[in-house]
Amino acid sequence: MNIYLKEVKNKQIVKDVFISGSKSESNRLLILQKLFNDITIKNLSDSDDTLHLQKALSSKEQTINIGHAGTNMRFLTAFFASQKNKVVVLSGSERMHNRPIKILVKALKDLGADISYIQKEGYPPLKIIGKELTQSRVQISGNISSQYISALLLIASCLPEGLHIDLLGKITSISYINMTLSLLHKLGIETFFKDQIIQVKPFQEIEKQTFVVESDWSSASYFYSIVAFSDIGSEIRLSSYKKESLQGDSALADIYEFFGIKTIFDGNTILLKKVAEHQKDILILDLNKTPDIAQTIAVTCFGLGVLCKLTGLHTLKIKETDRLEALKVELTKLGAIISVSTHSLHIKSSSKINSNISIETYNDHRMAMSFAPLAMKTSIEILDADVVSKSYRNFWGDLKQIGFQLN
Repeated sequence: MNIYLKEVKNKQIVKDVFISGSKSESNRLLILQKLFNDITIKNLSDSDDTLHLQKALSSKEQTINIGHAGTNMRFLTAFFASQKNKVVVLSGSERMHNRPIKILVKALKDLGADISYIQKEGYPPLKIIGKELTQSRVQISGNISSQYISALLLIASCLPEGLHIDLLGKITSISYINMTLSLLHKLGIETFFKDQIIQVKPFQEIEKQTFVVESDWSSASYFYSIVAFSDIGSEIRLSSYKKESLQGDSALADIYEFFGIKTIFDGNTILLKKVAEHQKDILILDLNKTPDIAQTIAVTCFGLGVLCKLTGLHTLKIKETDRLEALKVELTKLGAIISVSTHSLHIKSSSKINSNISIETYNDHRMAMSFAPLAMKTSIEILDADVVSKSYRNFWGDLKQIGFQLN
């Protein structure tokens, strides 16, 4: 499905939007729920990734296909490896079979796991024979993907002696590691994280608990972008959010002050209010802790003619697509002067935005959603637009609700 968005003429927006639970938080809780049982989850994400994870966890089949869901591949690899006598072939889409997983597999093997590659060394699909993991100490690179580390942490308390992790190199996306540890802590599991060391104590039983998943901050980023493109006085209220968030992408509240947006916390909602135009013409950010919002920020800067230098983006090259190269290709079509490296992106300031450009999405939900707000500035077409269901099923309906015209 392709969607053509006509330029939004009314730049004064006042609307309320409800966003479903965080995919990142939901997926971690689903793994913990399967391990401990006595967990009830409310406001679960309605994303494809979460639905696929639920299906995989309840499946009686020996072969499980998780499609494009990278988080699921990492979490399920660790989960199934720790399930005694469970034999699973874990596969995915063609893109998934070209996303590296060797670092996680090696760490699990060091703990005693029985995992083998079916096709290409270091990549899915995997054959996993579940067994008791008897080792309690492992080393793993901290600068490749925090999901590898979270996958280990989720099963750590079920190991006989718990788990000691030595992290090697600079730690990336640390907020997602902290999210995992916070959920473990809420379950009563003792954890320790300082410098390059993480420890999780063994734990077998928990008291019954109900978790209410906070709405997804990554999904909120697209509305920050829309408000940035709108007139002063525009406001969008989003629910359900909290000021003390587990999600690193809540940094949006501070980042988008640059674009004149004030974030007002009110109960379980946030009000995004355009109070001024941006006062500076250059934005320099290190997004090592929050790489998932890089695409939205880059498109916002381009749309407003702001020169931007974004660094800490090395993990974007192994996502659903190579997001840095994809941004370069699509923003160039729109008229941007952009350069990328293995870890950074640089856009020169320009007032030129080409109209009626078709944006390829590369099977990447964030490519579709990060470019859609540009309809506040120009008419644009999003190809394969239904890819948004990976993380935000009702995205196009919510855009229509706030005044976007979709064909």
